[in-house]
Amino acid sequence: TFNKRTLRTLFRPAILPPLVIPETSPSQKKLLACNRGKEQQEMINQILIDRALEVCYITMNETDKRDAAPPITELPSTVRKYFFIKYYLFLKKCVQSNPVVPIWQQWLRSMLTMVPQSLMEGRDRELLTEDLLKEIVRDYEKSMQRCVLRRALIKPDMNELDKLEEEAPLPLLPLGLDFSSTWRNGYMKAKNRIVSTLHILHPTMKILLDFGYTAFFNFLVVDFSSSRLKGPVDCKSFITDASLSCSKAEDEIMSMWYQRVIGLFTQLEALDGVKLDQLRSFYNCVAVLMSNQLKELLQRTTEVFVKLFDPEDRSHLPLFKMDLTFDENRMEFYPSLQDLEEAILFVVDCIGQTLQNVQTIHAWLTGGTATLDAELPAHTTQWAKSTLKKSIRDNLEGPKEHFKGYVESYGWLVDGTAEEQINRFVAEQPSFDEYT
Repeated sequence: TFNKRTLRTLFRPAILPPLVIPETSPSQKKLLACNRGKEQQEMINQILIDRALEVCYITMNETDKRDAAPPITELPSTVRKYFFIKYYLFLKKCVQSNPVVPIWQQWLRSMLTMVPQSLMEGRDRELLTEDLLKEIVRDYEKSMQRCVLRRALIKPDMNELDKLEEEAPLPLLPLGLDFSSTWRNGYMKAKNRIVSTLHILHPTMKILLDFGYTAFFNFLVVDFSSSRLKGPVDCKSFITDASLSCSKAEDEIMSMWYQRVIGLFTQLEALDGVKLDQLRSFYNCVAVLMSNQLKELLQRTTEVFVKLFDPEDRSHLPLFKMDLTFDENRMEFYPSLQDLEEAILFVVDCIGQTLQNVQTIHAWLTGGTATLDAELPAHTTQWAKSTLKKSIRDNLEGPKEHFKGYVESYGWLVDGTAEEQINRFVAEQPSFDEYT
C-alpha cells in the first residue's frame, strides 16, 4: 500500500508566486521615467501659468501688495478666462516683437528676372517695381511672424479670442489632388490619343499654315492708306473703289492661295498616317484652320481701315469732296453728312461680305457645296461701326463750324429777311438822299 499511486501523489500541491515583485527591465524603467517627466513637466507648466496669471492679475490691479488681491484660484471661471486671454495676448505680443529672418536678396532678384524688360522701363515702372518689392517683403515678414507664433504658442480654443484676433486664416493645402498613383501610363495613353486624333500636329497642317502666312502676311482686302495723297474723292467714288478692291482681292486670293491649297491636298502624301475613319475629322480640322486664316485677314483689314479715321492721327485720313449748296432758300452740304457716314460704314460691310463663298477642301474634292465659315464676329463689326461713328463725328466738327459760320453770316440773305427789309424800305418812299 505504500507504493500505491493516488491523486495526491500524482499532482503536486500548487505553489503561489512570491509576493516580492521582481526588478523592472531597463526599457520599463525608461518608460516610467518618461511618464514621470511628462507629469512633472505638466505640473510645472500649470504652476507657471497660475503664477503668471496671478502676477498679471496683481499688476492689472495696480498694486504692489500681493495679499491685496485674492488668489487666482479663488476667482470665478469667467474672470480666470479673461486673465488667461490677456496672458495669451501678452505672450503673443512678445513673440511677434522678436525679429524675423530677413528675406534673401537673391530671391527678390530672381523674381525680377522673370519680369520682361519692356515692363520695367521708365521712371514710373521703376517706382512701381520698388513698391511691389516692398509689398513682397511685408508679406514675407508677416508670414514668418505668423509661422513663428503658431510654432511657439498654441492658441486656446476660445470664441472670445476669435473675436479679438482679426487675422485671415493661413492658406490650406489643395484638396482633391492624389499623387499616390503613377502618372506615366496615363500620360502615355493621353499622348498617343492626342497624336492620333489632334490633326493640327499633322505635317500637312504646317504646310497649310505656311501658305496662309505667305499669302496674307502683308495683304489687305481694302487699302485706303494712300487715299489722302490722291486728293479729295466723292462718296460714290469711295464706295466704288471699296467694292472693286474687295472683288479684286477675292479673285487674287482664290487664284493664288486657294489654288496652292487645292494642289496640296490633291497629292497622296497630304494624307499620310490618316486612317479612313479619321478622314472626316481631318478635313474638319483643315476647314477650321482655313476659316481662321480668312477671318484673321478680314479682321486685320477692318482694324486698319478703322485706324485711318483716328482723330489723334490724321496723317492717313481720307479726304472727301463736299459741296455747299443753296436750293429752295436753304443751305446744306451735298452729299449730306448722313450720306458720308453711310458711305464709310459701307466699307466695313463690304469687307465682311468678302470671301464668304469659299468651298471647303472636302467639298471641292467630293463635289459638295459646303463653304468655309469666314464671317467676321459680330463683336468685331459692332466695334468697328461704333468706333467709326465716333471718329466721323469728331472729324466733322470743322465742317460743321464752317457751315454754321455761313449760316450766321449770310443766312439772312436767303431766309427772306433781306427781302422783307427791302420791301419795307421801298414802301416808305424815302427821298433821294435817303436812297443814296
